[in-house]
Amino acid sequence: MDNIFVIGVGLIGGSLCIDIKKIYPNSKIHGLDVSSDTLDLAIKLDLIDCKSSLENLHKANLILISTPVDIANSMIVDVLNRINNKALVIDFGSTKTNICKMVINHKYRKNYLASHPIAGTEFSGPKSAFSGLFSNKTIILCDTEKTDKDLLKNAENIFKTMNMNIRYMDSLSHDKHIAYVSHLSHISSFMLGKTVMDKEKNENNIFDMAGSGFESTVRLAKSSPDMWTPIFELNKENIVESLEEYIINLKKFKDLLQNNDFEKLKKQMRETNYIKNILKGLK
Repeated sequence: MDNIFVIGVGLIGGSLCIDIKKIYPNSKIHGLDVSSDTLDLAIKLDLIDCKSSLENLHKANLILISTPVDIANSMIVDVLNRINNKALVIDFGSTKTNICKMVINHKYRKNYLASHPIAGTEFSGPKSAFSGLFSNKTIILCDTEKTDKDLLKNAENIFKTMNMNIRYMDSLSHDKHIAYVSHLSHISSFMLGKTVMDKEKNENNIFDMAGSGFESTVRLAKSSPDMWTPIFELNKENIVESLEEYIINLKKFKDLLQNNDFEKLKKQMRETNYIKNILKGLK
């Protein structure tokens, strides 16, 4: 890999740069970002070797797109229009259906791989990037039958070297399931934070009374709205469905409380406790 281009040098893109440099130490990593200051900082942090532009994509062996999903969707066709016929393009967004539809008939569709690493923190920007973000994390590869077999194998080797667990899924199923296990979690966290702040006008009460449970539950509310608003927009239908089911369960919980049916409440919580066995099996 002589020339690797990373579009979007934040938490995901910057962490990719660190791990990719270890895999391909002799490669040159070109950074692209809407913010020139971000690229300057990425160079200072030794995440990238130089700034670049879309006009230079024809030189790329590997292109990693780690922008917010709306930007990735808006630029994917332009990116594929500019590459050479041996380049591999991978996007790392958390919605896949729309972007896969956009490129389905492109002449370089075989050069594109849709991926979603289940990794991240509540922080953003190049300063938040670190080595090992992806280690022992799952990465979902979507619609892989449409990607060139050799290029797909190259990508799989990269992810395996990064110690990632690879799963395969079609893009429609991905967006449906991720609405429940990721997108709904962020909405719950944002709305818990909002509910507490709306109720507790005196901030000292929040900080004095907040325990580890509140802190861990509301952690995701510190995530970037610039990143998450486009995700909610692009996966709206699946998220609305998950929210409707979530609201039904919240109402049932409220009804049990109001009706003093604490035995049934305990039974529901016990049944939900089983999730710890599921999560343990995923580690």
